Amino acid sequence: MSAPFEERSGVVPCGTPWGQWYQTLEEVFIEIQVPPGTRAQDIRCDLQSRHVALAVGGREILKGKLFDSTIADEGTWTLESEYAADPWVQDQMQRKLTLERFQKENPGFDFSGAEISGNYTKGGPDFSNLEK
Repeated sequence: MSAPFEERSGVVPCGTPWGQWYQTLEEVFIEIQVPPGTRAQDIRCDLQSRHVALAVGGREILKGKLFDSTIADEGTWTLESEYAADPWVQDQMQRKLTLERFQKENPGFDFSGAEISGNYTKGGPDFSNLEK
């Protein structure tokens, strides 16, 4: 099975004065540089089907009409520190990524209700060098 196009080709970030953005066929990612000490309540993010607006500390960073319609309920935003991620969130993300890797490597199996434990950091154990 071939990897999706965006995984094979990578993404091309577009740098801006406020941060960067990039997209795949399915998603758009916007990364904003915020001042140190910024809290979630300092951020106003308005995601609508054809419009996006973002303000930090009352200062408008980004506002505009989107090229095409989106599903506003599926949009999310997070405030992340580049120095330290919440250990619980990081753990959950590693588990999810590991299950996604297992699903991709084993398309005939259903991992939707699976829970993972043990060595799953960095995608879990590497079995690629074992004989089949």
